[in-house]
Order: sequence, then C-alpha cells, then structure tokens
Amino acid sequence: MFEEIKINPQLEKQYLEKGYWSRRTLLDCWEDTVKRFPDREYLADDRGFRYTYRSMDETAGRIAAFLRERGIRPGDVVSYQLPVWSEFAVITLACFMLGAVAHPIAMCYEEEELARSLNTTGSRAYFAPAFFHKTDYETRILAVRDRVPSLETVVILESPQKKPGLPLSFQEILNQYPPMDPALRCRTQTGRDVAAILGTSGTTGGTKGVLLTHDNIRYSEETFYRELGLTEEDIMFMPAPLHHATGFHHSIIGPMLIGAKTVLQQKYNCRDAVELMNREACTYSMGATPFIYDILRELEASGNRLPSLRLYLCGGAPVPGYLVQKASRFGILLCEVYGSTESVPHVYVHPEEALALNGTVSGHPIEGVEIRVVDEYGNDVPPGTPGEECSRGPNVFVGYLKAREITDGVLDDEGWFHSGDLCVMDEAGNIRIIGRKKDMIVRGGENLNSNEINDFLEGFPGILDHAIIGMPDERLGERICAFLVPSPGHEDIRLEDVTAYLKERRTPKRFWPERLELIARIPHTGSGKVKKYLLKEELEKRMKEEGR
Repeated sequence: MFEEIKINPQLEKQYLEKGYWSRRTLLDCWEDTVKRFPDREYLADDRGFRYTYRSMDETAGRIAAFLRERGIRPGDVVSYQLPVWSEFAVITLACFMLGAVAHPIAMCYEEEELARSLNTTGSRAYFAPAFFHKTDYETRILAVRDRVPSLETVVILESPQKKPGLPLSFQEILNQYPPMDPALRCRTQTGRDVAAILGTSGTTGGTKGVLLTHDNIRYSEETFYRELGLTEEDIMFMPAPLHHATGFHHSIIGPMLIGAKTVLQQKYNCRDAVELMNREACTYSMGATPFIYDILRELEASGNRLPSLRLYLCGGAPVPGYLVQKASRFGILLCEVYGSTESVPHVYVHPEEALALNGTVSGHPIEGVEIRVVDEYGNDVPPGTPGEECSRGPNVFVGYLKAREITDGVLDDEGWFHSGDLCVMDEAGNIRIIGRKKDMIVRGGENLNSNEINDFLEGFPGILDHAIIGMPDERLGERICAFLVPSPGHEDIRLEDVTAYLKERRTPKRFWPERLELIARIPHTGSGKVKKYLLKEELEKRMKEEGR
C-alpha cells in the first residue's frame, strides 16, 4: 500500500539477523503483556477512567469489532483527533487488532488542515470529541466530510445529541458490540508493516506524515526502557499531547511493552499535575522542558513534594544545568533525551550520569543506533566540531507519506537520517545538540546560533519566556531579534536593558540582540519547541507596519 517505504536491504538483513527486527507486531506484544499481567492496571486518566490490561483489551476489541463491520481491513488508515484521553489508547489498540494504520491528528488542525490530512492518508474512519476546549470538532468534521471521498465512518465521543448522518456514538459502540473474536485479529502482518503515521511537529511551517513500522516503534521503546531500567512496577505520567511521538511512543506504547502503567492528564495544569502524580504514585515522566520547569517552580512555591517521582525525561530542547540541579534537590533525576518523529528516541543521558554531566550533553545513542556528525558536504567532522547530526538504526522511519522526494532529501540510500539538527560530539561519543541548521543567524558572514544566544538571556529579570530569531537586514543579511514575554509590571523592558544585562555578564557583543519585540506568548509546539516561523511572520508584519 505504501509505495514510499524506503528500507536499505543490507540493513534489513542485518537487523533481522541481530533480532532487532522480527515478525512480531505491536499486537503480538500487546497480547503477550495481557497474558502476563491481565489484572495489572494499564491506564488511568484524570477523567476517572481506569483500565486493567484485560479490560483495555476487551474495550479496544469492541471498537475493533465495530470498525471491522464497517469494512476496515489491514493497511487501512484510521484517523483520530483526540485530547489526552484514555480513548486514545483504546482506538490505537483497536487499530493494531485490525492491522489498520493508526493516524493520530493534532487537536489544532482546523478545516483545511484536517481535510488535507485525511485526503493525504486516504483515511477510512475518523474519531473526535464533540466539543473540547472551546472547539466544536463535530461541526468541523461534518463541514469537510464531503471533501474526503475515502472517509466512510465518523464517530463522535461524548456528543450530547447525535447529528444526522453519523453512525453510533463511541459509547453506543461500547454498549452494543461484543469484543472482536481473537481469531479474527490480524495475523498476516510482520514488523516491517506500517503501524502508524505521525505528523512532524511543524516548527518550520509544515507537517509531514512520518511512516513508522511495528519494528521501528517496538525496537525504539523496548531498547529505551531496558536501558533506563524501567519495569512493570513503574508508573508513567504523561502531560504531553498523544499525537506527538513523545506521547504516542512513551505513554501508549512503552508501558504496554513491559506491563507498566500510564497516567494521563487531559489538559496540563501544573498544580493538578502534582496532585495527580502523588495520587497515582507516578515514578517517572517525560515531556518538554517547560513542563518540568513549571513543576519545580510549583514545588518551590507550595512546599509540596513528589516523593515517588524519581525520573523525568526531558526532550524538545537542551536541558540547562541549573534545572538538573534544582530537580535533584527534590529527588528527581532530570535526563535529557534527544530524537525526532523520524528517529524516536535514539540519544539519552543515563540516570546514573545525569548529575555528573549536569546538562552539558544530550547523551549517547541507544544500542543498535549509529551516530555521525557531518559537515555541509556529508563528511564526518572531528570531535568538538559542530556539524549536522545523522542517525541510523532499527528505530529510523521508513519514509514520508506521499513525499518520496522529501524522503530522499533526508533519508539517504545507506539508511542515514539527516536530522537538520546541529550538534557537537565529544571523545566519549556523547553529543550536545546546539540547534537547527535553520536556527543559524548569518550576520555579516558569521554564523551565530540563535539557541546559544537565547541561553544567554536565561535569568534576565522580569521576563517569563524568550526566543531569538534572525531579522532580515539589507547590509548584513541578518541581525539578531529577541522576542520577550514580560512578566506583569515589566512591560517597559527596553533593548538597552537587555544589552546592559548581557554586558554585565560579559557576553560577547556579537551575541547581543539588535532588536527587541515584546509579545504576549511565545508560540510552542505540543512537544515544547518554539514555532520560529510564526515569530518570523510576526516580525515581518511589524516591520511592514513600520515601513521597513
């Protein structure tokens, strides 16, 4: 079905021989865990839903029975646009039972993006809430349904009144359908079949459909969890959106491979998160830097504690050393994790090394994954020299949906994924991510890393958030522009205040911002990355208003 799949034959043979890849699918893994831990709790959310492995298997089986009756077969795409709800896991597992391809969609997609996404995937079924967080999803899908010829089934969750033309509601399906006969579950697939299509985070203005096989996802999570020493006794707290690789891999897939438990919070609130983690005795969590930043600030302000939480895995942006130390004072080991939707996850700081490394590196690769750091011509650079990070391994995606040219631009014929991220590798094989290739500001022929400049602003009084981008300039090509979110009472911050602060800290002058823009909020993706393209659009608009 997916002609875009790109797998190097020699690597495939190698991964099969080493046991990295196999015939096992995520359905096989799920069924093994259900047999081992039928009565162990798999999932709980803050809406009051709780599932053991057995009850989740039965519930997902009811949805699978419904979808099978509606004609969903192996390889068909099932899309779902859901908050951080337990139903997300139910639908994902139903897809695995059918051999269907799971396609979670960002909650922010409006009509045009939704229609484009459903048409690109050729989706056969779609699930969404009737209403969530000031958005009417039921009206949205009905508005675009006729523009998606492949879409035959639409199911609405928690709808107060079913609208004409829709089949059963989610709850009606659960009430009326028995679990699908296990003998009818998909047994024809192998690990090389596509299990999920995940959208990239869209930090550069557009999303791509990342094709991930059962092997990609299973290997990534099995290896990651094994090296972290996580077991069935561990309990994960997930505050991040589930359609992103972080939420999908680490809260839906990872725990179920080992019989662990996952706890979901539908809309992140720091104080409620602390209470929820304590109530459920969560032992580890994962998310972007802002999540743990807020949690630690809440603990400081309230005097509260998280006695069971021992590990926080931090991705999406480099982790500063001061945050590692602050977390340790609360008994939490803060470990940076690095990866992307296309290569999830493949680099991490081991918990035993977290305090010693203190945010100086992003970590080392997991077993089976190779790392290269290359220059603009694809040549390896010496340790200590900045270059583009490339990874190759059993976890690396197999292509972008219906975008072979884009695939070939980043996934070469030898299986190396060229991430577009800049890093430095040390003699021990650890890498430190220093930004995106597109994060470079070229000022008068000098390459300046915007993330490095952003770090210099850390600690500046009176700001809640900040980001650095390049500003077009006729003479120098680009100059440095700082976007700041002032805290209440500090709305009068001037560029002179910023440069005086940097001068006092002996920051080299070439890193000083040359323009200051105040903004109410820095736009972030669900995984915590700054949407710099939106800041560039905002800056362009402001400069046009000035006549520049």
